[in-house]
Amino acid sequence: MTEKHPMSQRFRGFLPVVVDVECGGFNPNTDALLEIAAVLIEIQGDGTLTPGESWRYHVQPFPGANIEAASLAVNGIDPYHPLRPAVPEKEALTRLFKDIRRAMKENDCTRAILVGHNASFDLNFLNAAVARTEIKRNPFHPFSSFDTVTLAGVALGQTVLSKALQAAGIPWDSKEAHSAAYDAQRTAELFCTLCNRMRGVLPAPAGSSA
Repeated sequence: MTEKHPMSQRFRGFLPVVVDVECGGFNPNTDALLEIAAVLIEIQGDGTLTPGESWRYHVQPFPGANIEAASLAVNGIDPYHPLRPAVPEKEALTRLFKDIRRAMKENDCTRAILVGHNASFDLNFLNAAVARTEIKRNPFHPFSSFDTVTLAGVALGQTVLSKALQAAGIPWDSKEAHSAAYDAQRTAELFCTLCNRMRGVLPAPAGSSA
């Protein structure tokens, strides 16, 4: 019998993928998705987790999308800058989902699970974009997620991303913050650090020889 890939056993068949979005507001149904980044979580031979391959897409606002000036002031995005390499929502998600499904197959996983800092925000925007573009093959679980806010709050006593990273000994550059690619990478590092620490503390599952 073919041996199962370690990642498929680590999270019950789920492949964790860190996702961060930058948007034109807080309402996933009316406000523009402007940027999406994802970082694959990989497992090493000793069972530790590390950030792996990453992807980033600048996204064109969908027709009729609302964009709040206050949100642009925070993320620094000019949605209509002529040099911004943005693609339509459907193209961005189709390309991203293709890579994630490939990673799922390589890791013998049945579903991807979104990892995020305030994960429900990112998942809601992702799901809304999937519904708008009528994409049928969404690899992500529609409502389950891993939230590093909860993990960091329990393990470190911190819920703000910058403070949680500082408590975990991970560098944080406030000048790079609110870029989807930067925030996703740092969230991936935080998730891996916390999971690896917990792995050394928690008892082995019943029936395990570990």
